[in-house]
Amino acid sequence: MGEQVYGPERAARLVRLLRELAERIRTLDDAALLAAGPQLLKLIGDVRSELFHYEVRSTYDTPEVADHRRIVEEAREGGDVVNPDESEDEGPWRDR
Repeated sequence: MGEQVYGPERAARLVRLLRELAERIRTLDDAALLAAGPQLLKLIGDVRSELFHYEVRSTYDTPEVADHRRIVEEAREGGDVVNPDESEDEGPWRDR
């Protein structure tokens, strides 16, 4: 189950990767930036992969959360709501 949820340690790692990529790009001058293409592509690939996992895992519902969401959605749809003030035997054709 832990693999399906994106934890705070992994989120901190993603932030660190993003900052390292930004810092690496910032420190290179124009000529060095172009020459560092292969290195930057690897860093960008690592960041891209981790961003993908973050997006997928941070939006994953555990089975318990999915069940709670289903219950709430069913309740919002209306379903059969029973009015406790009305008896099932009563109808508009009967006198009260």
